[in-house]
Formats: sequence, C-alpha cells, structure tokens
Amino acid sequence: MPTSAKEQTGQAQVKTKEQMKEGPRSRYLTGDPEQERQLREGFIVAGQSGENKPGATLLTRNHEIIKRWAEERGGRPATVPGTEHEGRPGVLRIDFPGFGGRELQHISWDDWFRTFDQRDLVFVYQETTRDGTQSNFFRFDSPHREEA
Repeated sequence: MPTSAKEQTGQAQVKTKEQMKEGPRSRYLTGDPEQERQLREGFIVAGQSGENKPGATLLTRNHEIIKRWAEERGGRPATVPGTEHEGRPGVLRIDFPGFGGRELQHISWDDWFRTFDQRDLVFVYQETTRDGTQSNFFRFDSPHREEA
C-alpha cells in the first residue's frame, strides 16, 4: 500500500536500506563511488554526459557554489509554506524575483543548508542554457530515491 503522495502518484520513491546498498539509480547520480566522493568533498561534477559545456547538467553539494549560483541570479533561499515538519523547513526552493509561481517563505541560508544536508540532497543545476544564456534551472536529487 502506498505510504506517501509520491508513491501514490508514481513519482520518485524512497528506497529501502537494502536498495540503497545497491547504489543510486536516478537520472543524475550514477552510483559511481568516485562521483559520490567528489560530491561529498564539494566538487562540481558533470551529469552522466560527463561533459561541462553550455547547457550541461552539473551536480554539487558545495554550499558556497550553490549560494553563489543562486545569488548571481537574484535567488533567495525559501520553503513552501505549510510543508514544515516539526518546526523545520519543508519543501526547499530558491525564490527568483519575477518568476511568479506559488507564494514562498524566505528562510536563512543556514536553515536552508541544514535541511539540504539532513536530507542528503544533491543540487542539480545548469550555469547556462545550450545557447549560452544564464540558466535558472535547478532541482534536487538524492541517492535515496529513484526515478519512476
């Protein structure tokens, strides 16, 4: 029986401890121990294409890189109101001015990164689009879930 909204909708599912030992299976994380070591040490890692070119998908866990990337685009750390868990931020977002969408609650970078680290997330992003213009694309990935 599904235990979460994501399982009910067929989106990303949380893996069991046994499945986690098999390595991550996601669009961006390869399961390669070297990729994981580099991410843990704060490096920027190219996605599965392995190339860093305009429009390339990049991955990092480095707080300074993430903060710099967001602030260069006018982004501020935020969460979706009503998704909090026991006083901790819920759904993490970066609020970019002028991009509308749902109302977000701004939080401190310290709270944002504490939640990011507790969830063992990876920041997946682009510096530029294929044509070289600045990109605001980002999402989160985790070695503890898999794509449906």
